Amino acid sequence: MASIDVQLKQAIQKAVQNAFEVNLDWETIVVEVPKNKNHGDFSSNVAMQLTRQLKQNPRLIAQAIIDAFDSECVSNIEIAGPGFLNFTINKNQFTNVIKEVLEKKELYGVQPQNGIKVNLEYVSANPTGSLHLGHARGAAWGDSCARIMKKAGYDVTREYYVNDAGNQITNLALSLNARYRQAHGIETEIGKDGYNGADVKEKGYELAKQYPNQYLEPTKENIEFFKKEGIRFELDKIKEHLAQYRVSFDIWSSEQAIRDDGKMDAALKVLGEKGYTYESEGALWFKTTEFGDDKDRVLRKQDGSYTYLVPDIAYHNDKYQRGYDVIVDFFGADHHGYIPRLKASMSALGNDPDKLNVDIIQMVRLVNDGVEMKMSKREGNATTINELCDSVGVDAARYFFVQRALDSHLDFDIELAKKKSNENPVYYAQYAHARMCSIQKQAQDIELATSYDLLVDEKEIELMKTLQEFNKVIVDTAKSRQVHRMCHYIQNLASKFHSFYNACKVIDRDNLELSAQRLALVKATQIVLANALDCIGVEAVESM
Repeated sequence: MASIDVQLKQAIQKAVQNAFEVNLDWETIVVEVPKNKNHGDFSSNVAMQLTRQLKQNPRLIAQAIIDAFDSECVSNIEIAGPGFLNFTINKNQFTNVIKEVLEKKELYGVQPQNGIKVNLEYVSANPTGSLHLGHARGAAWGDSCARIMKKAGYDVTREYYVNDAGNQITNLALSLNARYRQAHGIETEIGKDGYNGADVKEKGYELAKQYPNQYLEPTKENIEFFKKEGIRFELDKIKEHLAQYRVSFDIWSSEQAIRDDGKMDAALKVLGEKGYTYESEGALWFKTTEFGDDKDRVLRKQDGSYTYLVPDIAYHNDKYQRGYDVIVDFFGADHHGYIPRLKASMSALGNDPDKLNVDIIQMVRLVNDGVEMKMSKREGNATTINELCDSVGVDAARYFFVQRALDSHLDFDIELAKKKSNENPVYYAQYAHARMCSIQKQAQDIELATSYDLLVDEKEIELMKTLQEFNKVIVDTAKSRQVHRMCHYIQNLASKFHSFYNACKVIDRDNLELSAQRLALVKATQIVLANALDCIGVEAVESM
């Protein structure tokens, strides 16, 4: 059954067609819930949108739409201001959502498949240490985005790009080799670019026990051994911590495989054949200025090594060749300037640059007792995902990272995340769910109603209206990738439930008919809240 806002849009579309012989796409018609309750249940500015096209006064257009309007779900339509249409919905229309939710259960909110293939790449941290708070924000956001887009009908692939080649991997190998040598009593400096974390030291000492005296000298062959061991060790740890964080991936792509498969050379060959590269000062350059960049970029340095741009070009070209309709990267704030040259490279290779979307993840500060905690991944003292989860719990960690827009700086307040009070938004939402479960347990002997004609209280209506908004929130959030909108919905739904519970006596042994209807509303609300929490990977607890 279509939600009320969709029914309204379709009815408006038909009225416009009948009144003016203009065929609007119903999905482009804006229908919103007015902030002022006196303006009805829904409002639309469609008359004003048609003004330029029809060359008429918007209030006259609005009246013509009313005259041609035909929908059983609407009891009244009024024209407001310059031409807004305010709709009042028949009260019995809101109760339909209870029946739909109780029938669909966990599938309520799930949309039909739309055939759009989407690749979401997130986290993609170098396998040189544990995942820290910046990665935690991207992991929670990317995973939540994938969950929501799947519910919205997209064919989603979740991908992690492993940077298992380059200088940082060499530095990790040298650091492991240094610890390996130290374990054998040989004085060895880690170096300013080395990794001083306790985990690297522990792994180096472990390898010394497994392979005594076998890899002491930093030869090319030995460093390759430490590279493989280091990557395996760090990746296993990353996967373990992500699993604890309820984050998984469909594909783990390897930079080294991109290099070994010749995809970098193939991409450079195409760029050269199209005239987008040139030699200068012993280096190979890419004409990114032809695509709006402020300067051309080096692809191959004087020493013959490639810049980090080259494997990224080959990797993204590979994504296009895999047939995705939408490609999304979640980049850290320090990569903002990298976007134009990446899009330029895709355009130069003949790919549609508009398919590539890059969402920027702003910085995170960890705050404890009002004081910022400094972090350094290289020194090994950064707060890791698993440490944060151990401290505040997975639910709070995930919720706090997705409750604010991704392009906003985030202060993660540890003390607030631990609080068991309504100040803590995840506690507030989970408490609402637990209360719903508690109510149902207290009334197990009362059979849920199948008709809901007694649910006419203002708080009941407001709660039902919020339930039917869930489909729209799923669709809109998936389209915009603004995951924090789901958190706003969760808080609004919990708030509407608490208001209903405080105003309406749910279990009334003297009025079992009304109780049965209100219990059905509570059950429907509990299902929708659980579905919404699942969208962001947060558990819907049954008791607290």
